[in-house]
Order: sequence, then C-alpha cells, then structure tokens
Amino acid sequence: MPERTVFQSMAQRHVISVQPSASAYTAACIMTRANCGSILVIDASGTLQGIVTERDVMTRLVAKALDPASTTVQQLMTRSPICVVPETKVADAVLLMIERGFRHLPVVTSANKILGVFSVRDAMPREVQTAKSLAEFNEQVNDSLG
Repeated sequence: MPERTVFQSMAQRHVISVQPSASAYTAACIMTRANCGSILVIDASGTLQGIVTERDVMTRLVAKALDPASTTVQQLMTRSPICVVPETKVADAVLLMIERGFRHLPVVTSANKILGVFSVRDAMPREVQTAKSLAEFNEQVNDSLG
C-alpha cells in the first residue's frame, strides 16, 4: 500500500485564515467554529505571514494576561512557519513535527498557493508509528556518532 501524502490525509481542505490585524478574540472564535487547532495569518495580497495555534493563544495571550480584543494575531503568530508541499509523505511530515515540536504544518504548493493545514490529527496511526520509529532511529544514530 503506497504511503499517503499530507494533502490526501488533510481532514479540512479549505483555508481557515485571518489578516494580521485581526484580534486574537476573532481568531479564537473562527478556530472554535471551524473546530480546528490553528489558523493561518494571510495578508491582503494572499501571502502567508504566520500561523496561530491553540498553544500560541495559551502561552502568548492567556498566560501573559493580555486582552484578546486588543491583541492582534500578528502579536501572537509564529512568523514564517515551516511549510510542506502537498506531495510530502505523511511520515515525513510527522517526523518533522516530532523533531521540531509542533503539531500543525501549512501546506503550500511550489507556486505558493496555500491549500490549508496538515495537523498531526490528520496522520494515520500507522504513519505516526513509522515516523516515531524514524525519530528513534535518528536519535540512536546521533547518539552513536557522538
């Protein structure tokens, strides 16, 4: 059975986004309505500026006691997020997420067309296990090389 790509595995194939000037409150409401854990920050020209995740809301807004109505997503977002192309294999994407410590990857074509977000939830259990095995193998190799 051929391994699936991130685009094939994405649960939501539409872009959920806000402009950089939107409030954190607006972003949280959109994420809640869409039942998703992240939102892309896209400027008026359609360029990806960043991503805001539930973790960003918790650590950069709530934990700092900032006002959601007056804090912009530009203040919360992770700028220039790592992206993958739609043809990326799920195990490779999961490995990247494990190694870098995040759970959401914007999916962008080579022509910079934004397709949405691949979430660790989109990964199939078999592919998650494959990626974990790869991560453990990489760790063992790194340990043996010193």
